Amino acid sequence: MTTPDPSVPPPSDPAVPAQGARRRGGVVDRVLFGPHGVRAGWRLVMYGAIWLMLVPVLYRVAWRFIDPRAMMDDILVMLVSSLVAGWVMLLVVDRRPMGALGFAVDRETGRDSAVGFGVGGIMLGAAVLLLAMAGMARWVADTGSGWEYVAALAQALAFFAVAAAAEEAAFRGYAFQALVQGVGAWPAAVATSALFAYAHGNNPDVTPVALANIFLAGVMLAVAYLRTRSLWFATGVHVGWNWTMQSLLGFPVSGLNEFDTPLYDVRELGPDAVTGGAFGPEAGMAATLAIVAGTLWMWRTRRLRESERMMALRPLVDTRLGPGGGM
Repeated sequence: MTTPDPSVPPPSDPAVPAQGARRRGGVVDRVLFGPHGVRAGWRLVMYGAIWLMLVPVLYRVAWRFIDPRAMMDDILVMLVSSLVAGWVMLLVVDRRPMGALGFAVDRETGRDSAVGFGVGGIMLGAAVLLLAMAGMARWVADTGSGWEYVAALAQALAFFAVAAAAEEAAFRGYAFQALVQGVGAWPAAVATSALFAYAHGNNPDVTPVALANIFLAGVMLAVAYLRTRSLWFATGVHVGWNWTMQSLLGFPVSGLNEFDTPLYDVRELGPDAVTGGAFGPEAGMAATLAIVAGTLWMWRTRRLRESERMMALRPLVDTRLGPGGGM
């Protein structure tokens, strides 16, 4: 073995320019670079430019295979453009592997997804349980067979999985992670959650309470990512919430009722401010309680943490929060 020369400094993160290089670059270099490499604002501009270049190309491809009137083409374009733009930025600008985005495929993928799915389902189930206990929701028999029921649940699960992955890649993916590195966890969570709520502003039957709850859900999903650095986990929470709400319990999801579950249907009997009315539970105070409680649990529990495998991939947020660091 050879003993390293103490006079030779250790290699630095390739995404962070040396201090001497920044001093030699003068004003322009200080504008472009910060303590973590290229400043977050410039990286967001580059990410956005790549995203905007990809979108029209992806729509052309999608329209060849998917009905342009369908929701799935928008979802797939959002997913692919957000992933590809994020991966390009990580590889070229940040010098990190693609898995650092949070969708690393390894032996923990299924576990992260399943645990997240369970957490999201329990949270939504708790909100609906409050409604049922208060006599504000009940279920009545509907037509259909057992096979149709299973098929409907499976079809809805596939749809909600892709839709949730698309929204997580867009709102908790590269742009969010670069913001965390640049301005901190809470400012990034607030900014992206506001955009998350704004993106749902034109949904059918939307209300101020609905938008407030969607904002809170955005914060909750940001916490889910930051506690684990896993977009698989955050996506699982998102899927578990939506799938349980519509497929298992029969409520609309954010004003949309894309899937009709056979065998039974739900009837809301209480005031819309509590039940959510036509928008679904997300527009009601019962969901507010569930989201806040779930967020606090994820923030404080010791059961959620960044794994060693994610630390090895060096997510962007680790450079500000530290490996395994919280909010």
